[in-house]
Amino acid sequence: MLLFRQLFDPQSSTYTYLLADEPQGKAVLIDPVFEQVRRDAALIEELGLDLVATLETHVHADHVTGAWLLKRRTGSKIMVAAASGAQGADRYLGQDDVISFGRRRLLVRPTPGHTSGCLTYVLDDRSMAFTGDCLMIRGSGRTDFQEGDAAALYRSVHEQIFSLPDDCLLYPAHDYRGLTVTSVAEERRFNPRLGGEIAVGDFAGYMKNLRLAHPKLLDVAVPANQRCGQPENEAGLGAEPNWAHLRYSFAGVWEIDPHGLEEHVGDIQILDVREPDEFTGPLGHINGAVLIPLGDLGERAGELAKDKPIVAVCRAGSRSAQATAILQQAGFTEIANLTGGMLRWRAEGHPVEGGSG
Repeated sequence: MLLFRQLFDPQSSTYTYLLADEPQGKAVLIDPVFEQVRRDAALIEELGLDLVATLETHVHADHVTGAWLLKRRTGSKIMVAAASGAQGADRYLGQDDVISFGRRRLLVRPTPGHTSGCLTYVLDDRSMAFTGDCLMIRGSGRTDFQEGDAAALYRSVHEQIFSLPDDCLLYPAHDYRGLTVTSVAEERRFNPRLGGEIAVGDFAGYMKNLRLAHPKLLDVAVPANQRCGQPENEAGLGAEPNWAHLRYSFAGVWEIDPHGLEEHVGDIQILDVREPDEFTGPLGHINGAVLIPLGDLGERAGELAKDKPIVAVCRAGSRSAQATAILQQAGFTEIANLTGGMLRWRAEGHPVEGGSG
């Protein structure tokens, strides 16, 4: 069974795609974004997957790839087009190369034109393909920089993508209108730049007169992506929290389990965001916890110290997760949520004050 997730970076309007052979747990990630590595790694961990490789559809000009960070974090291989000119990859891809993840495979089709090193990845059963910036939903990538070539892009689309089955689903690297997927038949018929009876001369004339501004991150993103996303100054990377053993969830929350909290209970502030009757109710509360109900936290956050880590607690972990977001907005940086809340704390036998039984 194929596991498939389409992820989105709103800053650059980039789609990142996770594909995995679920029975064997082997996965690949297409077009990861540097700023979203923590999110992607959390999802991979939560799903119990082994990231085999990160794949680039091309050298991007509007965001920095997360490939290098993911390799450092998970041991995944970096794979890019041989024609990309990128340095530091583990495998350089060309026509008809095969990328295996468990029992599933992606087939490589070079589709130059947007850049000289563009690739399209086709799933083994040809049910889906990942077209990068070559073919977009009712559009195409630009051809006015990075060795772009309108005639080459036209040929790439017609020979390598429109030759796939009509019902093959196509997933682009970007969309700026909220569209998520299309198909070969749709684009062959309706794409206003490349579909229908449009000839290569028509397309070249259209692209020549787009007059688009260059991407804002061009001078930063392209050199960084030529290094597969490795920063020039690694010391500038954001550090992981080291005040306790924390886990970053796919929901975007740092979490601590009851055992980890008990180990550090004397070094942190415990914030209970339940209502007063819950605090003194059957579940009891953790020794030393400060009670500030969630509804009051925005106004009372100043009662907490900013120089000491905070663990937020509620009944089951939902309200306290929201509390961490409120505290972040109030300028707190060392914050975590107690996974499972007081229900899990008590179930695992950790000490409480008050409560019943």
